[in-house]
Amino acid sequence: MSMSVILGILLDFKLGDPYNFPHPVKLMGRIISFEEKLVRRIIKSKNGLKLAGLIIVIINILLGFTVPYLLLKLIKQYRLIYILVDTYLIYTCIAAKCLDYEATKVSEALDSGIEQGRERLSYIVGRETKNLSEEEVIKATVETVAENTSDGVIAPLMYIILLGAPGGLAYKFINTMDSMLGYMNDKYIDLGYFPAKIDDIFNYIPARLTGIFMCLGSIGKFNMKDGFRIMIRDRKNHKSPNCAYPEGAVSGLLGVQLGGNNYYHGRLVEKPTIGDNIRPIEKKDVRNTIDIMYLSEILFLTTCIIIELIIINIK
Repeated sequence: MSMSVILGILLDFKLGDPYNFPHPVKLMGRIISFEEKLVRRIIKSKNGLKLAGLIIVIINILLGFTVPYLLLKLIKQYRLIYILVDTYLIYTCIAAKCLDYEATKVSEALDSGIEQGRERLSYIVGRETKNLSEEEVIKATVETVAENTSDGVIAPLMYIILLGAPGGLAYKFINTMDSMLGYMNDKYIDLGYFPAKIDDIFNYIPARLTGIFMCLGSIGKFNMKDGFRIMIRDRKNHKSPNCAYPEGAVSGLLGVQLGGNNYYHGRLVEKPTIGDNIRPIEKKDVRNTIDIMYLSEILFLTTCIIIELIIINIK
């Protein structure tokens, strides 16, 4: 495993994502926003928008992979500069510290009152928060950390280890397209069709790995047996083919129930529950879920290093 991967993870542990720090995902967001405005100005038909969504996906995956690949190739002979740039690109793909920070802020805001907790939660979720109870705010925070342990930590790390920083950035482009366009409402049902489907495909393996490493990393700390049991039992209890794996693992590990109905953009979305309602969810479960995220990341990284060493010794 390259030095850049280790340094990138350590930087994320230390710095997270400072709000004013230059970040490739911010640029990705601006590109996607520009593409959407351009497409909607030119194309009006449903089939045309669906095709445009596919073209946007292809263009952005190529951009996400090719630009950093060519940049790194250009500076490869300058070893120190190469390591610095490669480390920075890898660091920007990983969001563990950011998830820790944002989830902790929701928990802390609840100490000041339910309104503050709802407002802070609205920064990190797509659902409506204005009428949520304290228990629902906590549940939404736990679900967000669980789901994004896959999207923001294990998945980018997997693609970085397989394809280097270009692979990680291509994945982040895919994930950003899904978060901006992949809604199944009237506005995005056509344009967002392929961004959502491609995101599902690229998260298929990482989501399942995340659930497994969440459970294995929790040996001796949380209920590993129930983590696996609920993850397998309730793996289809979500509109996404992937999200129920990490959410199911966390639900079983902590003995709380997640999922259920929520309002998005004024519309009630009916969703099944995940896990058994063994006990009420509490604020401490936010910290517990963050701990599960870090444990799964460390175990995943350790496993990859061991596999790499075995392969090297075989050769």
